[in-house]
Amino acid sequence: MIVDCAHYHDGRRQHEGAMPLEEAAARCALGGFVWLGMFEPGDEELEEVREGFGLHELAVEDAQAFHLRPKAEQYEDGTELIILRTARYDDEREEVDTGEISIFLAEHFVITVRQGVASELAGARSRLERRPELLRAGSTSTLWGILDQVVDGYAPVVAGLERDIEEIEATVFSGAVAPTERIYFLRREATDFYRVVHPLLAVVGRRLQPGRSSAELLPYFRDVHDHLLLVNEEVAAQRDLLTTVLEANIAVISVEQNKITLRQSATMERLTIVATVFLPLSFVVGFFGQNFAWLVSHISGFTTFLVLTLCGLLLPCLLLTVWLRRRRREDAPTVPGTAGAVPPAPTAPAG
Repeated sequence: MIVDCAHYHDGRRQHEGAMPLEEAAARCALGGFVWLGMFEPGDEELEEVREGFGLHELAVEDAQAFHLRPKAEQYEDGTELIILRTARYDDEREEVDTGEISIFLAEHFVITVRQGVASELAGARSRLERRPELLRAGSTSTLWGILDQVVDGYAPVVAGLERDIEEIEATVFSGAVAPTERIYFLRREATDFYRVVHPLLAVVGRRLQPGRSSAELLPYFRDVHDHLLLVNEEVAAQRDLLTTVLEANIAVISVEQNKITLRQSATMERLTIVATVFLPLSFVVGFFGQNFAWLVSHISGFTTFLVLTLCGLLLPCLLLTVWLRRRRREDAPTVPGTAGAVPPAPTAPAG
């Protein structure tokens, strides 16, 4: 849909309210420029705009698609297509929502096509209308107004991500285990936001090249570029910090797992001691609890009972000791060349 359409001449809006598309295309020949703003238009509506303003068909196709990276392209007729990515931080969901603005920039018209959330441009339009000295610089002034608003919208996103990272960082470095999935999610959000911000540096940098912007607008584009550099550095630092936090969280998880293993080992040690204490008793009870006629008839006194008990306990222990020593000798490593080697004969001292 068409949100607003206005004709600007000599830094002033020439009428109140929006104008029809046919009238807007005709006013391009009257001097100044026309700013047409659209939000998620349909194919038929974009086709009417393409025919009315003579846009390149490939440029219109780019405006209909959703891009991952900002870019700028120059066409043979002098029209420039600039694609920006917008961002907004949702506090409730703790996520970054992104949108897109496609700008068709020519000498006598500016067409903005907005897609998704966080792409409102009413503020940029009203701000420029209060600055007639900038509007007199031509249609490029609208590009500065849009860029300035988009880049200013990045600051709350950086602040929101910073709060989330500080919470995770405080949890991890306090010794507690943070949800690994949450750290991965934050790093993905920071990476996606970095793809929004970093390529825009090249787009804004084009406006700082000689002949690309008027002398009146050059300081304003330079100011936007400086703000964008700061945001880019902060986002890059957040990505690196999240990588460090993830590694620290993995280390904390390893420490916790080692503690659990030690506790399990201590428990097994106590259970082994208890089992060792009750093993002889279990043997005695099990051995003499057998209802064999020979045992019942031949154990006639305490001495016989004591001898059979001690022999029944010591004989298995002795056999186990012998077997373990034999296994130890068999498993001992042998040094190559030592078996059957003849010791060297002593040599006489020199001289």
